[in-house]
Amino acid sequence: MRLLADEKTQRKAFETVVRQYSQPLYCTIRRMVLSHDDADDVLQNTFLKAWKSLPAFEGKSKFSTWLYRIAVNEALEFLRGSKARNTISEDEEAGGYIASRLLADDYFDGDDAEARLQEAIHRLPEVQRTVFQLKYCDGMKYSAMSAILGTSEGALKASYHIAVKKISAYLKDV
Repeated sequence: MRLLADEKTQRKAFETVVRQYSQPLYCTIRRMVLSHDDADDVLQNTFLKAWKSLPAFEGKSKFSTWLYRIAVNEALEFLRGSKARNTISEDEEAGGYIASRLLADDYFDGDDAEARLQEAIHRLPEVQRTVFQLKYCDGMKYSAMSAILGTSEGALKASYHIAVKKISAYLKDV
């Protein structure tokens, strides 16, 4: 952290941060936005925002937590913007639109079951979806999620539990 605070070493230290966190942040973002190209854009925005905000980082949380908070917020902001621009009709949503879109993506390396799981996840309300992805997909602890999302651990556990029930019910019906 000292290297990031010192102007002489800051650029080199940030390059190390980008190398270290690009893959895990990309995976988190990709699960949220689905598209490879969109995930790349959001990841780039995350690192740009982190770079510009470095002077404001106070060290009250772990640097990785701060970085994940930026990434998750950037992904959520992207989703809100894209939802306003690209509303899918109920027919598309009911007909497996998300799964079809994933299976057509050259960068998607999952099978039909993975695509259906992603479809079920993306039917969840935003908070439940985010909590489920961070817990189930990223294996993040509730304490870290609490710091990233600014929500109590109890509320996160409840959201996760409800999300699991909704996903299970959706997958039984498919």
